[in-house]
Amino acid sequence: MTSSDTREVATPDGPGLLHVAAPDQVRGVLLLGGGHSGQVRTVDLDAVAAKLPGHGWAVVTYELPWRVAGRKVGPRPPASDPAWLCGVEAVRATWPGVPVVTGGRSAGARIACRTWDADLAGVVALSFPLHPPGKPAQSRLGELAPVGVPVLLVSGARDPFGSPAELEQALAEPQAGPRELVVVAGATHSFRRPAGARVAAAVAEFVGRLAADRSV
Repeated sequence: MTSSDTREVATPDGPGLLHVAAPDQVRGVLLLGGGHSGQVRTVDLDAVAAKLPGHGWAVVTYELPWRVAGRKVGPRPPASDPAWLCGVEAVRATWPGVPVVTGGRSAGARIACRTWDADLAGVVALSFPLHPPGKPAQSRLGELAPVGVPVLLVSGARDPFGSPAELEQALAEPQAGPRELVVVAGATHSFRRPAGARVAAAVAEFVGRLAADRSV
């Protein structure tokens, strides 16, 4: 059985909201942030939150304080990172001793990559924006490459923020930890409803392997 609730978390920027979907017995926790708009009710995040509790994983989507305060666009990076880390600590305090994976879509994936630590089991990066559209020289690989835990990237085949070929080329550069790329056919930067199941399946397989590796 899956239970759902919303919990407030205190941050230096005001309260954030943790939206929790959790099974009775939690094997691991996935904390996810929204994109540029801070919206956490998107096709991909909803699909992951619906699927993973059936595999024993709690999914927590995190509305950052600026979104809770009613703003439509967040501050420039890395201003939200301290508030994000408050959410990470709240998750760890709620479910001690289980694997924790952080991640998000687009801007949320960037935050998770910038704030990773060695105690995480992994990072899930949905639609990681490798560069602004039409500006491949402005690469954000510097946020992804240093992450020293396994990273799953799920990207649309027609994403203007980084094509599969560009992501493959970027991932061929030296990386601190293992990387896995899943390309969703026909999808752009914002996954449409048919793509949600593919995204959720990729994430479920990834976290399942992480949990199995930690139990060995």
